[in-house]
Amino acid sequence: MHTAVFEILADPTRRRIVEVLRSGEHAVNDIVEEVGIDQSGVSRHLHILQKAGFVQVHPDGPKRLYSLRPEPFRELEAWLGSYKRNMQESFSRLDAHLERMKKKEVK
Repeated sequence: MHTAVFEILADPTRRRIVEVLRSGEHAVNDIVEEVGIDQSGVSRHLHILQKAGFVQVHPDGPKRLYSLRPEPFRELEAWLGSYKRNMQESFSRLDAHLERMKKKEVK
């Protein structure tokens, strides 16, 4: 997992664009309406997302339709999953320790 992923998704406008695209393909003008910034700004952010592999584009007549690519999100989920497992193991050990402490207090 590259740290650039976090830099790319750290931008609130790009996160809003990703949220819009979660519902499926959208033309730039549709994204502009949803995100609330001008077309050039949306296009700039879409270019960054596309270059990073988060977004794909295909022409549909005069329109260019943008959609999310699932692969980078699966990679991110797998990376985060390893940390989640570590945290769950830590919490399980903490729970076991607290249970042992309670039993000692009861005696």
